[in-house]
Amino acid sequence: MPYASGTRRKPRKRALRYVAWGALGVVLVGGGGLAYAWQHLDGNIRGTDVNAALGHDRPSEQRDGSMNILLLGSDSRAGTHGRYGQGVSGARADTAMVLHVDKTHKKASVVSIPRDTMVERPRCAKPHGGTAPAERRTMFNSSYQVGGPACTVKTVEKMSDIRMDHYLEVDFKGFEKLIDELGGVDITTRKAIDDPHSGLHLNAGKHTLKGKEALELVRTRHGVGDGSDLGRIQLQQAFIKALIHRADTVDPLGSPATSYALADTATKSISADSELASADKLLGLAKELKGISPDRTRTVTMPVTYDARNSGRVLPLDKASHRVWTALRDDRPVPKSATEASVGDATESPVSAGS
Repeated sequence: MPYASGTRRKPRKRALRYVAWGALGVVLVGGGGLAYAWQHLDGNIRGTDVNAALGHDRPSEQRDGSMNILLLGSDSRAGTHGRYGQGVSGARADTAMVLHVDKTHKKASVVSIPRDTMVERPRCAKPHGGTAPAERRTMFNSSYQVGGPACTVKTVEKMSDIRMDHYLEVDFKGFEKLIDELGGVDITTRKAIDDPHSGLHLNAGKHTLKGKEALELVRTRHGVGDGSDLGRIQLQQAFIKALIHRADTVDPLGSPATSYALADTATKSISADSELASADKLLGLAKELKGISPDRTRTVTMPVTYDARNSGRVLPLDKASHRVWTALRDDRPVPKSATEASVGDATESPVSAGS
């Protein structure tokens, strides 16, 4: 399946364009090192054969030109030397967003899935052999810990009845480095944010966040809203739009060396399904998606309500969620009425893009 049959990315989205810019920078520097540079970028990207892991028991492919990509932010602490919590092993799907790009490739919808959603997880193959049995009531983010990205893809497909054409993932360390390479991202806080758990302390007003603070922002939950994952999702959605704004200000022709450095960092920061895990595929994807601007990107949270058994968990609102997934499947914008009853969209985001 070629990349055009489904693709695109998160917390992390327009960062893929740096692969294209980096490639252009290499060409401008000179053809002598071109083959090595592309080989180097290819070697940076980690791939997972999701199709082999999931087999044929999946939703049908959409053949109208639209694309669906699962964007994951894992909470792996690998290489962070304990900066983001001690005694945490493995990784979970700390952030999950379904990116739907419409058939014109000019508009996009992003549906965030709260990590604390209690879901029915399907039976999944374990990455190193064996099988994890299905669970009727378990936290969504545990799917990654049980069966890696393939299990998270399978869980999302079961929830939505939409085939994920691709997935893209970034971890803590990669995210921080990428934002630093960009020179920071501009945001505006409507009120002060003080979260000792994530380490974020921001006054109300305009800020340029470098990598460390940007990571603290997208991890913050106790300093906003009701202290649940729902407030953090609002911050993540606002940050995505701020990241797109920042990407659009960078001139790929201004400095070939800088452009290549961005591409090198971007490809080192992400993992992808095996059909997307190469520099030329990511380059093609970046070209396909470069026309999507923040004002053409609708962000919503999967409709949920608080779990009566555990106030720290949420449950999907089945009828409302069905309307959201049906809209994506039919390549239509998500109707505002579909999320009106959701506790996830109950308040205004405390952060906006730009400064």
